[in-house]
Amino acid sequence: MPPLNHLLVLIFLISFCCWEVESIGVNWGTSSSHPLQPDNVVQLLKSNKISKVKLFDADPIVLQSLSGSAIDVTVGIPNSMLRSLSSNTKVADTWVHDNLTRYFTNGGRTVRIEYIAVGNEPLFQGYGKQFQPFLIGAVTNIQKALTKAKLDNKVKVVVPCHSDAYLSESGLPSKGHFRPDLNKTMIQLLTFLSKQRSPFFVNMYPFLSIHQSKNSSLDFALFKSTAHSLNDGHRTYKNSFDLSFDTLVTALSKIGFPDIDIVVGQVGWPTDGAPNASSSLAQNFMKGLVDNLQSRLGTPLRPKKPPSETYIFSLLDEDQRSITTGNFERHWGVFTFDGQAKYNADLGQGSRKLVNAQNVEYLPSKWCVVNNNKDVTNVTASALEACSTADCTALSPGGSCFNISWPGNVSYAFNSYYQQHDQKADSCDFGGLGLVTTVDPSVGNCRFAVDLRTSTSTSLQLSLLLG
Repeated sequence: MPPLNHLLVLIFLISFCCWEVESIGVNWGTSSSHPLQPDNVVQLLKSNKISKVKLFDADPIVLQSLSGSAIDVTVGIPNSMLRSLSSNTKVADTWVHDNLTRYFTNGGRTVRIEYIAVGNEPLFQGYGKQFQPFLIGAVTNIQKALTKAKLDNKVKVVVPCHSDAYLSESGLPSKGHFRPDLNKTMIQLLTFLSKQRSPFFVNMYPFLSIHQSKNSSLDFALFKSTAHSLNDGHRTYKNSFDLSFDTLVTALSKIGFPDIDIVVGQVGWPTDGAPNASSSLAQNFMKGLVDNLQSRLGTPLRPKKPPSETYIFSLLDEDQRSITTGNFERHWGVFTFDGQAKYNADLGQGSRKLVNAQNVEYLPSKWCVVNNNKDVTNVTASALEACSTADCTALSPGGSCFNISWPGNVSYAFNSYYQQHDQKADSCDFGGLGLVTTVDPSVGNCRFAVDLRTSTSTSLQLSLLLG
């Protein structure tokens, strides 16, 4: 038997290792026309040793699939509920009863729910004052409901905030502050979080600075050693992640909360739908991010204290996500919509490659393409019509299908529409211009997908049954 001090060292090393692995989680969004079956997703999480997952709702089928998985879960309340939650304590009581209580039985948890995310970026500048007036009332009433249900010592209330909540006009972290229109709400929110010992959730998007400004440095965003550093007094910043994080730390300090725990609720890099959105750049970003976090060096303002948890955005691509910000919004996944790894990343599995989803059920191997034997003079109009509802974001400038020649791009649009409509015969008509083929029309990196057997209509029916 080894001496006691050796055992203590061993225990310390094991706990240190596990802290690193467990601090990285993923966001699991379900805004898909044909989402991967929840049981497949949970197996995907387990296969890749991902121990934390953040959801955007409290779908009973998804939560049931996580039952007994030992995965820590954040459930979400949509922004659309904030007004009613704020004005009516009974709404909050009902939400907690319906969406939490059933997963806590006999003092245990069938689902390891650790956070309730009240709203998703409700203070985002693009929303104006749409949700801000109701936020504090909503978190207060959810907290009261947790106390009534005797779950307040098991689940913490948090609010994911977009990184546009804070800024620095000079670009220096030492000049960081919250947007003036948010100061009162932020003080109220942070007072609440501090009282409950809950962390501050921030969503960070280094890609957006690259996408929105030609003056931004790609190397700086990708953690490249060749990037030009930014000096802020005696502090040096080598990447945009640390710079943004410390800008937030300064903003928090200025309103009296210098030491509050920070969780990064969303951070990632898209792989399609825009220039600089590619799998190779996403892999570079992810390696830089994970190396940064696991070094435990922290940032200049919080040395040796990196974010306590970081959630990668996102686990899977979602073809129904809003593209208001850009067509890349549907391509944040580390995995494709059907659970196939786009690149290699360390999400907890260490040096092993990512494990793909298993036992995925697809529709038949059929595609819809342009029928070249017809008069295709007006085929572009049909393609635009298809893209108005289907997902054609890969055809965007910089996208994986941008360079496929005509009429290949039209065929891509046709197929996207066809798959989204469960390969129904009339969904490949297009006035006689469509043709069903069993020959895969994919070209190079441009993948003509075959959708999954699961559809949102099926999920909705199951939700209604479980509700």
